Amino acid sequence: MARDTISDLSTFLVVAREKSFTKAAAKLGLSPSALSHTIRLLEERLGIRLLTRTTRSVSLTEAGERLLQTVRPQFEEIDAALSALTELRDKPAGTVRITAGEHAAEKVLWPAVERLLPDYPDIKVEIVVDNGLTDIVAERYDAGVRLGEQVDKDMIAVRIGPEMRMAVVGAPSYFARHPRPLTPQDLTVHACINLRLPTYGGFYAWEFEKDGRELRVRVDGPLAFNISRMALNAARRGAGLAFLLEDHVREEIADGRLIRVLSDWCPPFSGYHLYYPSRRQLSPAFAVLIDALRNSDAIKPPNPS
Repeated sequence: MARDTISDLSTFLVVAREKSFTKAAAKLGLSPSALSHTIRLLEERLGIRLLTRTTRSVSLTEAGERLLQTVRPQFEEIDAALSALTELRDKPAGTVRITAGEHAAEKVLWPAVERLLPDYPDIKVEIVVDNGLTDIVAERYDAGVRLGEQVDKDMIAVRIGPEMRMAVVGAPSYFARHPRPLTPQDLTVHACINLRLPTYGGFYAWEFEKDGRELRVRVDGPLAFNISRMALNAARRGAGLAFLLEDHVREEIADGRLIRVLSDWCPPFSGYHLYYPSRRQLSPAFAVLIDALRNSDAIKPPNPS
């Protein structure tokens, strides 16, 4: 295969991933016109149209989609093989890209990375906060972090955090005006703070379980946010009840700033896992990071005292 064709196929993969000549050109350090010319030459060389262009978007033709599915795995294997060559260095080196939700990034990833980097100055870690279920293969991440129950079966999953629980909480000022709910159904008459999560396609239905009975409650209230930190702040101010990770509110419950209710309806569930494709060849830098996360203090359950 001609060297120009290999280079043009690599360029095509970037355009297919970004679905935009402008964004792809910025990634590649080219002008949009030069990039468009390169793709046009590749299409002429292959004798078939790969992309459908409009003034606002770029989409793959059937031939382009077939080429993408055929070529992308081969380039990924080449990238992995080149990354593995860093084993010949005295110390692991390279960039590791991970996507995770806000809580996992702050509470699990960052503490491990902070301890790791001083000993490995040639490793770079990019953490991209995204609360959606990102396709790590399509977006070219080395790994992602999800709750164990959310990891696809075809991925390798490494536990990096303890079991977790949810907590229904409200401020003392709120409960001074409203009775405490005794069952999840009682929440329907309370001012509840909704969370809009991309993984659920809308407002998150509060999930409960007790004695094998599972309930999902669609709550209502005057406030809704798309990040849990804002919901926590609103709950602290007495604006309503919030349904948050226990880890988020443990200190506030302990010192009385928040009151927890319905704890018997909130059993533990699988915590955070690092996941990556099963066929991925681990680079030394990625292997070092996995080891740091496996041995992280975040995996240990909190001290009940």
